[in-house]
Amino acid sequence: MVDNRTKELAASAIEALENKKAEDISLIDISEVSVIADYFIIAGGNNKSQIQALSDAVDEKLGKAGLPLKQIEGYNNANWILLDFGDIIVHIFDKENRLFYDLERIWRDGKKIDAKEFKEDVLKN
Repeated sequence: MVDNRTKELAASAIEALENKKAEDISLIDISEVSVIADYFIIAGGNNKSQIQALSDAVDEKLGKAGLPLKQIEGYNNANWILLDFGDIIVHIFDKENRLFYDLERIWRDGKKIDAKEFKEDVLKN
């Protein structure tokens, strides 16, 4: 069972991605199938600058909420940036790499949740 604080932080990350016009945001609850995290958030960007801006926005929003970034991978190349916040892992892809790695398929044992509805439900309370 995912605690409310983690849900709020995941919703905040989704909001940060939406504010920077991320494409096709997916949320997968992996809490029952893996110990590495509770949520994967997957989003797309159109170019290196936007992908880095999406990464920066999530890092800033969660950092201000008191959740420090534990690790970041791929920022300089920006074709796949991985942001590890512990219970929340954010993946930001360019179109080509998102299709190639297809994390939604790999993690299909997790519970796919509508990211927009999740954000609205969590942040309204």
